[in-house]
Amino acid sequence: MVPLHVLEVALRNAIVEAIEAVHGGTWPWTQGFIRSLPNPRGPAYSPKRDLEGCAAQQPTAGKVVAELKFVFWEKMLTNRHQGRLWDDHFCAVFPDAPRGVAASQRRSELRSDIEAVRRLRNRIAHHEPVFPRALQDDFDRIIRCIRWRNETTSNWVLEIETVRALLAVRP
Repeated sequence: MVPLHVLEVALRNAIVEAIEAVHGGTWPWTQGFIRSLPNPRGPAYSPKRDLEGCAAQQPTAGKVVAELKFVFWEKMLTNRHQGRLWDDHFCAVFPDAPRGVAASQRRSELRSDIEAVRRLRNRIAHHEPVFPRALQDDFDRIIRCIRWRNETTSNWVLEIETVRALLAVRP
């Protein structure tokens, strides 16, 4: 869980930096930002409803950030936000991402990785089996996502994690 926790904090901090660069520090209550979020009808996850619910209950942006679901941060990486956030801010908030590729392609790759990580995280959190998965690939994906945010942090996670030792002895 440690690599997953570090990834979640690194990811949401990066996305918050991009949002704040465009909408300022009060972004959870800024109508321009709120209107930019999808709000599907029915039981589907709604980033807009999630943000509005958290912002109504929390007194600070930092508390809102801590309460938003992981899927909120994943949805911030969709193509919908490419022109609003990522064209101008992807390289700044993910400074160790590979260069020489368009920000839209890097953002799309990161979104895909984060979706896969979120699915793994949810399986683990709900005590569902993960053994049929390619867990080494999942671990590598987590480390890559952290590295894009900060290579020093990814190196630190590699020093303290216990996942690789467990994978080496898995049945």
